Amino acid sequence: MSIAGQASNHGSLFRNRFYQTILISNVLLQIGIWVRNFAILMFVTDMTNENPLAISLIYVVEFAPIFVFSFIGGAFADRWLPKRTIIWCDFLSAISVFVVLLTLLYGSWETIYLATFVSAILSQFSQPSVMKLFKQHVHPDQLQQGMALFQSLIAIFMIAGPGLGIYAYHQFGIENSIAVMGVAFLLSALVMFRLPADEKPDRKEERTSNIRQELADGFRYVWRSKVLKVLGATFAIAGLAVGTIQTLGLFVVTERLGQPKEFLQFLLMVNGGAMLLGGILIMTLTKKIAPQLLLAFGMTVSAVCIAGMGFSTSIPLTLTLQFINGLTFPCIQIGINTLILQWTEQSYVGRVNGVLSPMFMGMMVIMMSLAGLLKKTFPLVEIYAVSGVVMLIGALILIPIFKHKPDPNPLGTDAGSAMDSV
Repeated sequence: MSIAGQASNHGSLFRNRFYQTILISNVLLQIGIWVRNFAILMFVTDMTNENPLAISLIYVVEFAPIFVFSFIGGAFADRWLPKRTIIWCDFLSAISVFVVLLTLLYGSWETIYLATFVSAILSQFSQPSVMKLFKQHVHPDQLQQGMALFQSLIAIFMIAGPGLGIYAYHQFGIENSIAVMGVAFLLSALVMFRLPADEKPDRKEERTSNIRQELADGFRYVWRSKVLKVLGATFAIAGLAVGTIQTLGLFVVTERLGQPKEFLQFLLMVNGGAMLLGGILIMTLTKKIAPQLLLAFGMTVSAVCIAGMGFSTSIPLTLTLQFINGLTFPCIQIGINTLILQWTEQSYVGRVNGVLSPMFMGMMVIMMSLAGLLKKTFPLVEIYAVSGVVMLIGALILIPIFKHKPDPNPLGTDAGSAMDSV
């Protein structure tokens, strides 16, 4: 069902078959992802005796492929049929996980990194396709609400996911935990068959340009848009801040709070509970606040909380900062996704996502790669303080686009020129 078709069903987002299917699929994916994240984290921590470089490598193999393949994945998402792309990516992710399981049983434990590496690559082809389907099947007036509901689901797993992953590892071992991940990806692929068939383009609409030209078109499209250019700069700066602290949360727990590594799950559970409340709150305000304001507000609060968590040696204070950070984090995710969808034509959604995501991921991967070395060179307090300042700079960059409004035409025949005329 297209946007036009959804207009008649505008009153209830949950009656949208596409949205129902995406939610179910995401539940399965979140189960696999959280079991993977924490089972592998606990496993590598035990195998390397909490080596910072080995722990940082977990995040590098997760996010480096995002930087490398996001450009290509976004371009192909605009060329390929989105439903078919998502199903194939989930199937291939499941197969790769089972291959890793076999090598883990009969080979070296270091192959555990491969499970994260392959699924991260495939996600760069499936994620832009999901965004494209959102553009097709969700009414423009419901985009921000839909993203808020989607974010609330992720927040639920922020609460339950860490405990689920740690429990799976300690009770069933790394092999069974990896098997759960593979089954979750496989079931997600099967669920996606519920979606209506992809609309195949007419022959006259088929692309005659090559992939290199389409990649260049994506960059030009972003460059023409004042809003997307600013969003790209914000992405890059935020990536520096997030990448610096992404791998160091474990050391906040063990060094600043003096707790065992398993205590990390409680920080994330508090953060996830707050994210759920924040997502619900934002759903009631979606039509009252512009997405760029949501994004700037979320980043400003996050900057303060990041710096505070670095200084804190108090468990109650750190948990409070985690709660506040989680409460406003949906502002960042919802603001980003809504801005991309509002300011991008349907035929360019994949490429715009492919251009902007690496600006964030590239900076994040660089800093994650350096995080282990930074940790050995500088105090944890200084690292977190600088990261907070960098995040605040990213929020300030958004000020020039506060008053910009998207093209009221949801199909946007010439989004680039509409943006520049604001």
